[in-house]
Amino acid sequence: MNMKRMLLTLVLIFSTLGVFAADITPITEAFKKGNATSIQAQMDQEVDVALPGSSKKANAAEAVTMLNTFFGANKPSGFNLLHHADKKENGFFVAKLPTANGEFRINLTYRADGDKAIIQSIRIE
Repeated sequence: MNMKRMLLTLVLIFSTLGVFAADITPITEAFKKGNATSIQAQMDQEVDVALPGSSKKANAAEAVTMLNTFFGANKPSGFNLLHHADKKENGFFVAKLPTANGEFRINLTYRADGDKAIIQSIRIE
């Protein structure tokens, strides 16, 4: 009987862990569509942005402008999530972004605010 209770407890613990996961769908959709404006509300007050040829700590509006400039020069033709790790308070993902000018690798970190992912850093190489 104790073994069954322990197993049930473990199942309940692991199933509730997923409830705290931040939703990255709006971010991945923005990259897929090449539209950073749609995720401006998910940018932290300061975001570390590293793009080919430029790198800076930017506020949300500057980060969106930098990304939209990148998307203007490199129109996405898809999005492939390679790795995603999510903890209660933060997470990251690694993805490939095929564009008209070649494929780029995206590394993005975020903090969780409830079920919302707040972007802290974006690196595109």
